Amino acid sequence: MTDEPELVWDLRAELGEGPVWDEARRCIWFVDIKGRRLHRYGHDDGATASWDAPDQIGFALPAEDGSLICGVRGGLHRFDPDAGVFTLIQRVEADRPQNRLNDGFVSPDGALWFGSMDDSEEQQTGALYRWFRGGLERKDDGYGVTNGPALSPDGRTLYHHDTLQRTVLAFHHDNGQLSNRRVFARTEDGFADGPCVDADGVLHVGLFNGWGVARFSPQGERIGTIRLPVQTVTKAAFAGDDLRDLYCTTAWLGNADKREAQPALGGLFRLRADTPGLRPTRVKL
Repeated sequence: MTDEPELVWDLRAELGEGPVWDEARRCIWFVDIKGRRLHRYGHDDGATASWDAPDQIGFALPAEDGSLICGVRGGLHRFDPDAGVFTLIQRVEADRPQNRLNDGFVSPDGALWFGSMDDSEEQQTGALYRWFRGGLERKDDGYGVTNGPALSPDGRTLYHHDTLQRTVLAFHHDNGQLSNRRVFARTEDGFADGPCVDADGVLHVGLFNGWGVARFSPQGERIGTIRLPVQTVTKAAFAGDDLRDLYCTTAWLGNADKREAQPALGGLFRLRADTPGLRPTRVKL
């Protein structure tokens, strides 16, 4: 890293998650899952805006028509940023009412990948899904807390986490199909939270209760940690014209008693990375 993490928005989210770069609007979108809020931070001017979500919201990802596709408990919603309106477009897991949606990613073909989890974090009822042009497929099952997924630069490896197990899984990915499920890495110094990948294929993993972002080589070797001044880091995302501005969401969930000592818990941080990230794709509708 080329500088120290900067607190750019001291919003104190209970469970900040899912930062994503919106190049067209030049902003970062992210959510506060437990606060049931969608947030926008202006990359150039620092302008902020927030909206109430219909329920717990796990992710918000830009779509090709300018809207956002949001994972809200019970289903996928389309959010119109101009009108500020959420509209249900796809029910998810009507048979698992104890679950909520958690973290998502758009692959280069425009498919939306996302996970679900038991809201109480007790049962392994979470699953991994792919949603493409209105078709929903369950790709894997039996998770405690899902986070991710993310893809390698060549698109051949998909990473997905079972956070409760502190485990990063890897799959062979081929045109939306998964095979060769295996353990890629484990995070002993924190719970493996949201992932992103840089242009060199280095996997960046938020460390819940681990004070930073873990970095893993494409071979699964731990090659470093980006340290932050708060202990609950949930996910990082590359942004900016050169994709070297790294934004990190954080949370105070589970650490309410630490807020006096760590007043920036739940804030949005930014720092400069040496290696750029991958340009995000919009959801195809």
